[in-house]
Amino acid sequence: MPKNNKSKPTEISEEKFLPELIELFATTKNNDDMSKLLGAILTPEELQQIVKRWQIVKLLLSGATVRDTAKILKISVEKVSRGSRELKYGNNIFQKLFKKLSKKK
Repeated sequence: MPKNNKSKPTEISEEKFLPELIELFATTKNNDDMSKLLGAILTPEELQQIVKRWQIVKLLLSGATVRDTAKILKISVEKVSRGSRELKYGNNIFQKLFKKLSKKK
C-alpha cells in the first residue's frame, strides 16, 4: 500500500494563537481598519456583546451603581456584576484605557 505523504493534523492549542491575535489587533493603524477587523472576526452578536460590556464598564467607572447600570442598559444585575467584579479585582486595564480615552475628549 502506498504511503500517504500528507502530514497528519496536529492538535492546535488556542493559547498558541492568542499572542498572534493580540499582535494582529495591535497592528491596526486606524479606527476604520479596526472596525473592519472586528467585523471580520466576530459575529454581529459577539460584537454587540462586547459593546455592551464596554457600556457597562464606562457607566460603572463614571460612578453609576450596579443597579442603575442594569436599569439604564435594560440588562440583569448579574451581567453588570461581572463587570463590577472585573473592575474591583481585575488588572485595572479598563480604568487605564477609560482614563486614556477620557483625556482625548
